[in-house]
Amino acid sequence: MPADAVATLRACYEAALRAADPARVVRDGFAAHEVALEPDRDRPHWIVALGKAAPAMAGAAIAFLDAERRPLAGGVVIGAAEAGGDPRLEWLVGDHPVPGARSARAADRLGALVERIGRDDVVLVLVSGGTSSLVGAPIAGVRAEDLAALGALLLGAGVPITRINAVRKRFARWGAGRLAEAMPGARILPILLADVPNEDPAMIGSGPVSPDRLEAAHVERILREAGVATRIPLSVAATLGAMRAGQVAETPKPGHAAFARVEPPFVVGNAAAVEAVAAEATAAGYAPVLLSHTPLQGDATAAGRVVAHALARAPRGALLAWGGETTVHLPADHGLGGRCQQLALSAAETLDDLGLGGGWVLAVGTDGQDGPARAAGALVSGTTWRASEAAGGQPGRSLRRCDAFAALDAAGAIVPPRITGTNVMDLVVAVRP
Repeated sequence: MPADAVATLRACYEAALRAADPARVVRDGFAAHEVALEPDRDRPHWIVALGKAAPAMAGAAIAFLDAERRPLAGGVVIGAAEAGGDPRLEWLVGDHPVPGARSARAADRLGALVERIGRDDVVLVLVSGGTSSLVGAPIAGVRAEDLAALGALLLGAGVPITRINAVRKRFARWGAGRLAEAMPGARILPILLADVPNEDPAMIGSGPVSPDRLEAAHVERILREAGVATRIPLSVAATLGAMRAGQVAETPKPGHAAFARVEPPFVVGNAAAVEAVAAEATAAGYAPVLLSHTPLQGDATAAGRVVAHALARAPRGALLAWGGETTVHLPADHGLGGRCQQLALSAAETLDDLGLGGGWVLAVGTDGQDGPARAAGALVSGTTWRASEAAGGQPGRSLRRCDAFAALDAAGAIVPPRITGTNVMDLVVAVRP
């Protein structure tokens, strides 16, 4: 019943997006902090919304403050696409996935806003995926082009996102708790839409209002283990060495006064999306519904094989779901694709090898975009590999060259891109009708 399987997978995707709806996350975050917010209801309130979901999160925050008749003093919204809204806030666009001139301007405007915030004011800090790039300006001593090159270097080396954030936030003007440090005495309420495994507030958006537990020596070790320690830009290397020598200030650590009035972060992430998939699949009659509590990480090609083999072991009627974010190790001669497409193409090859023609795998980004290709991901079956070959797609060559888009597009397996307004990493769902 392939048609039913495809319909179920698409419905699961929609259910995951609803669970990670930015406006819903903000409303739930306010409800969770209702008691903490009450004593300061008459103080000026400010909104700092950063990331791909910033416009939607800011809109929900404005609605809440107005409904509660709380004074909105101002704020800034920095997203990935043009958006307009309440004139009490400044609406800006940064650069993504590599920070550029718009990111630098956005970082400056955030700095100008912070200077207006007084002691005992209430600051709603709404952070979602993409923040690290969208306000990606460097600290003093690091060149802007070097900060961008550092991120590109780590991505190209296939470094997991948590380690990328651990490194680059140290050199980011508003990362590693520095935003909280710039607002002494203000009451800060963080509401976070997580795009990292384990939903660690210190890693979401480079942790603008969270303490940094790592020292410079830990960052040096990450770079060595990734094999890029000798390739990082000069200004980054010099600043890191100066931090280790105590010549440049370390990032604010746990116990720092900057975090004395930061409320416990309210976080919604990939786990909520995967749970929503389970509910949708159960309602559709799939059984058993099996969720992985270990995030998909590491090489996308290897992860695709893992997913296909797990599906082959599952009984008929089963649905399996994973969340996470894999990586792609780009060869020198590479093509066009994304981590979800690479995973899906690898899964399609393994399903073909196993003779599992009735199996289906959906691999998509919850932000509606997978890498630089025009795709949100891919939907493959046990027949996709041969369909691609028949259409001249050369899937074997594409898999080796990380050129998954070409092979999947030939087989009609690409899931079109879309603006979802959210970002809680990737989703992989497999069914065996």
